[in-house]
Amino acid sequence: MSEMDDLAAFAVLVEAGSFTAAAERLGCSKGQLSKRIRLLEQGLGAALLHRTTRRLDLTAAGAALLPEAQALSAQAERARQSVRRLQEELAGCVRLTVPVSLGETFFDALLLDFTRQYGQIRIELDLHNGYRDLLAEGFDLAIRSGMDLDERLVARPLFSLQEITCATPAYLATHGEPLQPADLAGHQCLLNTHYSGFEEWLYHRQHRLERVKVAGALASNHYSLLKKAAMAGAGIARLPSYMVYDELADGRLVWLLRDYQTRQTPVFLVHPWQAGLPRRTQVLADYLLGWFERSRRMLDKAGE
Repeated sequence: MSEMDDLAAFAVLVEAGSFTAAAERLGCSKGQLSKRIRLLEQGLGAALLHRTTRRLDLTAAGAALLPEAQALSAQAERARQSVRRLQEELAGCVRLTVPVSLGETFFDALLLDFTRQYGQIRIELDLHNGYRDLLAEGFDLAIRSGMDLDERLVARPLFSLQEITCATPAYLATHGEPLQPADLAGHQCLLNTHYSGFEEWLYHRQHRLERVKVAGALASNHYSLLKKAAMAGAGIARLPSYMVYDELADGRLVWLLRDYQTRQTPVFLVHPWQAGLPRRTQVLADYLLGWFERSRRMLDKAGE
């Protein structure tokens, strides 16, 4: 405890009239409070109270100090109330950082749906594929993939990122549909250079791993560009499930090699550890969890 805290405790003690009642208000033991007052007196070099078995009387030094201690106690209470109101308000700014392709995919839904429900909350959305230090850079929430998470963060499972092998019906009508991974070697494949070994696609089936060398006229490190190319009929792409559930549902894309498993990566909604999130942040976190759960159900339906 600081000397400022002890001054506020002194004001509470005088107002309560006894160590027992004041300790109850302050949420500490009578002995702890007595020690705090004694340390305060030692620091000031003056006795503040005449202690008797029945009452507490102020010394001259205590009487002189009391108004200042009361003002400090009132200021501390006002500060606590301000923080409490801020925690409970559905207003203010929430800073959220997400990977680029993910942000581009649900950005419209976030702005249109969430802000329609909570118009007093402003979302500051940062699209960035690199590491952001949430604490140092002042972010409230982030979406992160993988298991190597900062121990200072609280992580809530959001979804499992699965890559979907897909192409348009027009492309397949011209080039044929691959029925097994090895067939991809004869197709135009849209390659993602963000990953090492991008010219080799891996598939799992019945505990067996198949590696396929793939090639194509277009490669990029940007999922959105690869999706546009696939939608234009330029070839076969492997795209994150969250990017294609609408297109799979309405038939603009066809899910290929569905009997084979592709790489799956857990994705988390994370925030810096604290005792309680501000309500505006909690509301956005709940919205995101619900949004991705709905997306997962829609993908499951599209794959039926």
